[in-house]
Amino acid sequence: MQKSIAMAICAVMFGVTIGAVSSCAALAQTQNSQAPSEAAIADLKARTEVLARAALARLNALTPEQRLAAPPEIWKVSGAISEFKDCSECPQMVVIPAGDFTMGSPPEEQNAENQHRVTLASPFAVSKFEITFDDWEACVSGGGCGGYLSSDNGWGRGKRPVIHMSWVNATDYVKWLSAKTGKTYSLLSEAEWEYAARAGTTTRYSFGAEIKPDQANFDGSNDGSGPSDVNRQKTLPVGSFSPNAFGLYDMHGNVAEWVDDCWHDQYTAAAPTDGSAWLTDNCTGRILRGGSFEDSPEELRSAGRVGEYKDNSSFVDGLRIARRL
Repeated sequence: MQKSIAMAICAVMFGVTIGAVSSCAALAQTQNSQAPSEAAIADLKARTEVLARAALARLNALTPEQRLAAPPEIWKVSGAISEFKDCSECPQMVVIPAGDFTMGSPPEEQNAENQHRVTLASPFAVSKFEITFDDWEACVSGGGCGGYLSSDNGWGRGKRPVIHMSWVNATDYVKWLSAKTGKTYSLLSEAEWEYAARAGTTTRYSFGAEIKPDQANFDGSNDGSGPSDVNRQKTLPVGSFSPNAFGLYDMHGNVAEWVDDCWHDQYTAAAPTDGSAWLTDNCTGRILRGGSFEDSPEELRSAGRVGEYKDNSSFVDGLRIARRL
């Protein structure tokens, strides 16, 4: 049941009083904390397919140049599930609607991110926040994640994003979560990450052409000096800033987030156009997205990407996860 529906029913049940508002808010929160039913997921996917079929008939009639220049498409199903948790120790997940968008950046923004059109034909879920120390320690306590307890660099644990994560560590977490819930969790593909970060925008950042220190945690100084309000020089608790239009927090900055793809120096004609990860046999280089607290605005761009060896980790590296529906 969606939050808005739950609130409406609850208001009828309790009447419009201060107590009713509290009771209804609690009920709505409970709805968002429950695992979605298979029937609800099936309904979402079936209704999405209808929207996608109609949109793709129109988009496929365009020339490649017209398709590349077309605005993003978001096929959001009204009244469908929007948030959920599969278990009490699981991350809060946000349902990202299917859609079609231009991935990458124009030549004047960067030269290593050739633009190409990508269709994500089915909805998928993404963790509302970067994975926190609380989330990671639940995995360790549950016998997963190799028993690895990473350092917090003295900045604090709890709701701060877990750091010192390699790509291998990140995949250990989604393997544990999949085994625990019986659902398919994974890292996002690079295309899924950028689509989720942009949230329907075409600008350098989901907030517009520029990004400010009151919108994200990054190095906004001119000379690297700090700590200060523009260069905090450490992580902040997740959700410290406003979310993007999809309801995702910290897609820009705080920690860089591993995605599933192998590193490629440039997008070529071989890059997938269906939103899947671009994989090659036995690749050792993987990709981080979103930038971190120590990065400049350039690294925080929605199209920005950095390669790293899958076994390497640092105090700026964390993760965000996906769940297949």
